[in-house]
Amino acid sequence: MRVLVVTAVPAERDAVTRASGAVPGYQVIAAGVGPAAAAAGTARALAAGPYDLVVSAGIGGGFRSPPGSLLVADAIVAADLGAETPAGFVPVTGLGFGTVEHRPPAGLVTAVAAATAATTGTVLTVSTVTGSAERAAALLAAHPAAVAEAMEGFGVAEAAAQAGVPVLEIRAVSNAVGPRDREAWRIGEALAALTEAFGKLPPVLEGWTAHD
Repeated sequence: MRVLVVTAVPAERDAVTRASGAVPGYQVIAAGVGPAAAAAGTARALAAGPYDLVVSAGIGGGFRSPPGSLLVADAIVAADLGAETPAGFVPVTGLGFGTVEHRPPAGLVTAVAAATAATTGTVLTVSTVTGSAERAAALLAAHPAAVAEAMEGFGVAEAAAQAGVPVLEIRAVSNAVGPRDREAWRIGEALAALTEAFGKLPPVLEGWTAHD
């Protein structure tokens, strides 16, 4: 099985390759930070494919789960793609075009979550990381099933969808979504959890069928 794993930065890429670097068919890239860089890097790699699956992977902020927890997206949502109006934020779909959500294969999400002891839920893609309790509360009010926020998943998913390739998103929690408190970040712990997760992934993916 050929799997493209897309991370944002080299530290995340290295965390994945520590577990999957010797697995045949896996390519791991650091495409850059944010949805635009993620989409461009994913599209470029897919053009050199073929691949059976694209995985957006990295660390991120958790809404309810503590640092070191693993999360698998059952929905990948662009949380700030839309327009501000007098009535509040309107997603781009409410303006009559585009999409704001991609759904990974349900069976694969369930299998990966079971193998890695991960929580499933919506992973939000944002262009500006949350830095206040008010913003965190607003995101949860708009997306009650949200478990994490990150900056690349939707871009990866858009590129994968245009190439007709299924997508998955896996995040390890490094900090709580809300006020920025660098002293509370646990980046090393999150990267270690990411390595552990990808060590358990190959047999799950080999047993999965793309017809899910």
